[in-house]
Amino acid sequence: MIKQKKKVIVAMSGGVDSSVAAWLLKEQAYLVEGLFMKNWEEDDKENYCHASKDLNDTENVCKKLNIYLHKINFSQEYWEKVFKNFLNTHKKGHTPNPDILCNKEIKFKLFFNYAIKHLNADYIATGHYAQISKNNGTNYLLKGIDSNKDQSYFLYTLKGCQLKNILFPIGALKKKKVRMIAKKIGLKIAEKKDSTGICFIGPKNINTFLSNYLKEKSGNIITVQGEILGKHDGLFYYTLGQRKGLKIGGMKNKCNMPWYVVEKNIRTNSLIVAQGLNNPYLMSIGLIAEKINWINNMKFKFPFLCKVKTRYRQNDISCQIKYMDNFYLKVLFNFPVISITPGQSIVFYLSDICIGGGIIKYKLPLL
Repeated sequence: MIKQKKKVIVAMSGGVDSSVAAWLLKEQAYLVEGLFMKNWEEDDKENYCHASKDLNDTENVCKKLNIYLHKINFSQEYWEKVFKNFLNTHKKGHTPNPDILCNKEIKFKLFFNYAIKHLNADYIATGHYAQISKNNGTNYLLKGIDSNKDQSYFLYTLKGCQLKNILFPIGALKKKKVRMIAKKIGLKIAEKKDSTGICFIGPKNINTFLSNYLKEKSGNIITVQGEILGKHDGLFYYTLGQRKGLKIGGMKNKCNMPWYVVEKNIRTNSLIVAQGLNNPYLMSIGLIAEKINWINNMKFKFPFLCKVKTRYRQNDISCQIKYMDNFYLKVLFNFPVISITPGQSIVFYLSDICIGGGIIKYKLPLL
């Protein structure tokens, strides 16, 4: 009896990673189809969104690879499930990570369900730099081989039951190798730049983009001692640890050290700054995390030791995790950590296994 090919729907963005992922799956004899998700309506005039160009690139790749391309519009769902949350978090003075919520609500919920239920796929695949390992019937999320590109940080909201239907074809490759494969098989997008920032906005456009949705409210930039140094354009433009764009460069003391954002006071609409990258006001001894997701619902005996990341591409931080209640965890670092930012995600690791994560609610200051 001939074994029936397993069907895989690949989330394709017109980038090199998802394109090579699709090619690799074809080489492994899967029945491969692509799906392009449109997550933003292109009614802006500032050219934030590049969906039409990305769609054109995706169509060219699928033609080259001889795979069928599905197209679907999730713009309304993205607005409701991701973008509104993004704006509300900014209004609270926090700095959200919309890519993590986009993965949770769009790629690994809407796309996942659509591919499995409506397109009769056995698996979905993406171009994420992450891996899945099966041990004793349990699927685990692992870091990608390329430590500089590992994207497990963005995937901590996954559940173990989902992992059995997910493939990460490039997780065992380094970015350089992925580009080499793209070039070798003749893909025009082999040297296409990686997308950065929000799902559809380049990092240079973020402040201009936000000003279309959040009302600017100017306020004082003050030192931790209360001295007024200047004016800010709106607290949502700034994040903890930020140095550039403060426009108070001339306000230096005899130490001649740069200023950094150390706090945002929503009540007084004040941006609080201190000098020097290693100033104690930037440091935290730990944090309180909420909205916790454990990928495999492991039964942990609290407190326990693990490694964490509080931002993408950060070196692993050694810490102790303490149980507070069903909603919150306390994380205590072995050494003070710089620029812990409420609204961002903290992700937990045991060696190379990503075990889960949560949202940073409060930082525990050094001072």
